[in-house]
Formats: sequence, structure tokens, C-alpha cells
Amino acid sequence: MLKQVMEMYELLDKPDASGKEVKEFLKNRGAKEVEVNKVRGKQGSTDFIKIKIMGSNGKSKNGNSPTLGIIGRLGGLGARPEVIGFVSDGDGALSALSTALKLVDMQKVGDVLKGDIIITTHICPDAPTSDHFPVKFMGSPVDIETMNTMEVTDEMEAIISVDTTKGNKLINTKGFAISNTVKEGYILKANDYLLEIMMRTTGKLPHVFSLSQQDITPYGNGVYHINSILQPAVSTKAPVVGVAITTEVPVAGCATGATHIMDIEMTSRFILEVAKDFGEKKFTFYDEDEFHLLKKLYGGMERFQTKGLY
Repeated sequence: MLKQVMEMYELLDKPDASGKEVKEFLKNRGAKEVEVNKVRGKQGSTDFIKIKIMGSNGKSKNGNSPTLGIIGRLGGLGARPEVIGFVSDGDGALSALSTALKLVDMQKVGDVLKGDIIITTHICPDAPTSDHFPVKFMGSPVDIETMNTMEVTDEMEAIISVDTTKGNKLINTKGFAISNTVKEGYILKANDYLLEIMMRTTGKLPHVFSLSQQDITPYGNGVYHINSILQPAVSTKAPVVGVAITTEVPVAGCATGATHIMDIEMTSRFILEVAKDFGEKKFTFYDEDEFHLLKKLYGGMERFQTKGLY
């Protein structure tokens, strides 16, 4: 997938990067369904992009293979004019769009996945920054509720949320790590099958990053969040797994020169393998029987998908 990552990186690493240009690029490559919507916020605008890749037995063709959502979560691709160049925070969008491009190329030569795949992210080369310990966070021209509205769809039966997660001291490995499955306010066990895919695609032992209860609550409630990687989970009943692009040391989201192309390639290849096996019903993101037992024993946890009582 290195070719697709390099092509997408060149397309995104410039001050006039836009959803329109990415859409035209993907359509020329063979993509059938690509939507772009420009949304303006208090600190500028960004282009939300949605790519739907129909599977051979997907719901779009009245089939019964499940639909996977892949969300590239970020504040922005760049922080111009504060810094020049592609920022670390853009890695999630780069990975998601590279995966989309690879899927389009695969379909063109006859390799069609079973299930539908929906890829969403947004494209903003000049996002604001904000103070955060231990390193600065990238901000965004639009709020998190708008992001979730544009990027999370009812069609998604399970979601991979891929996001740069380097500005912390919790994940001390270079490459990527996955989260536990999150569903309806519950932090469930780490998925064994995803760990197997991680081992076969990396050739190394898998890494699972820790989640706190705060991390799966909505932004804006006044509590700490590692970053926005699990924010899609507050807007859906679908199970969500975070795929964190990581480093051994804390790196600011607004840092340039911090995108490690081979790590993006490895992450994207992992996501592609997840998409293949999920569409073929080889695994689910969570144990449905155990989840129902948890709810029976302890009740619903949907309150953690809200901002709480205050």
C-alpha cells in the first residue's frame, strides 16, 4: 500500500489541499461514490469527504455482509500560517484516504471485498491549535458534534477510528496501537481477532492502549480526554475501535516532519485486512451475548455518551 500512501500524502501536503481535489483524484482512479461538503465554523472551514465502496455482497446490493466504517479523525492536515507543512495530526486522514485509494485500485483489477466500506474524514490545511499538556493539541475549524454528524453514519455497523495519538506518555511504541472495543458507554475487552490481524500485518506483538472512562465521553464536559479518537463512539450504537498512530515519545499534533510513512502504510494495511475479514463475517467487534449479559447485570451505560448532568 506504499504507493497509495505516497500518492495521497503528496495530494494533501500543500496549503490549498481540498476535498474537491481529493474527490476528483479518487473519481479519476475509479471511485463511484464520493461526496464532499464544505462546513464553516467559528475558526474557518473544512471539507468533509465521504467515500462509499460497494462490496460484492454489501447492503447497497441487498446483500447481507456487514458494513464497516473507517473514520480518519483529526483536527487538521496543517496549522498554517503558524507552521508550514503537513502536521502529525493529519496522519489519521492520510491513513483513511490511503485505504480508500487502495480499495478503489483493488476493485479496478477485480479484487472486490464482500461488505460495503464507508470512509469519512475531513480536509483542512489551516486548522487552529490549542494548549494541552504535555504537548499542544491541534484544534479544528468545527466542533466535535459537527464532526460526528458528518463522519458517523447509520449505515456503519462497526467503526474503525484512526487518529494520531502521539501527544501522551501512555503509548510508548512507534507504529500503531488499538483500543478496547467501545459500545454504548461500555469499555469492552480488547478484540482477540483484531490482535491476530495486528500480529500478521506487523510481524510483531500487538499493542493495546489504555482507555479511561473519561476518554469515551463527549468533548466539552470538562474532563480529560487522551484525544478525539473515541469521539465517534458517543454518536452511535455501533461498536468502535480506535486505531492510534503512535510514537515512543510525546510528539505534538501540530509538529511537522513527524509523519512516518511506513507507519502509515502499516496502519492502513492493518485496516484493509480488518475490512476484508469483517465483510466475510470472520469475526465481530464484540461478544454480543456477553454484552447483553453486562446490560442485564448492570444496566445501560448510554449516559456516558452524553455530557452528563450539570
